[in-house]
Amino acid sequence: MSETITVRGFLGGEVDEFITPQGLPISNFRLGCTPRRYDRKTERWVNGETNWYTVSAFRQLAQNVKSSLSKGDPVLVTGRLRVRQWENEKGQRGTSVEIDAEAVGHDLTFGSGSFTRLGGSSSGEDSSRGGTGEHAETAGESSGESPSSAADSVWGVAASSSDSGDSEHSPSTEEARETEKAPF
Repeated sequence: MSETITVRGFLGGEVDEFITPQGLPISNFRLGCTPRRYDRKTERWVNGETNWYTVSAFRQLAQNVKSSLSKGDPVLVTGRLRVRQWENEKGQRGTSVEIDAEAVGHDLTFGSGSFTRLGGSSSGEDSSRGGTGEHAETAGESSGESPSSAADSVWGVAASSSDSGDSEHSPSTEEARETEKAPF
């Protein structure tokens, strides 16, 4: 049975990457997930038991995981769950919980990040979403605007009027954002 699961946790070690004899890149890492709850009696946050998962990523995702993640990073993983029983040569038995990753990303609850899109057909970009491989452009790049001014124009915020020479009487971008209503 194959179930999709989303797990939030921290990398327990560095990402291991290897290439199969057929040329398939695979990256593996251990993901530790420790639930936290507030104990009203002691008025403290307490940790629950840590669940450990072995996460495997394949192809382009494997390469991106290797170049983007490090030990201790907070991440979110979505993928197919596999639970396996094992026995080693000494007769010890155990259970292994594994996730075949479909998507992996940093958990932005703990910090900020930036995204770099890879060009070309190997990026896994879906042409039905409007991507055109190497020729894909983000909003603002095609018109020469900075990404922030492109975002401002999307939200209907006027660009900063510092170019007009009358910045003393014109609202700043910050003030304009405060007065504008979001479209949702």
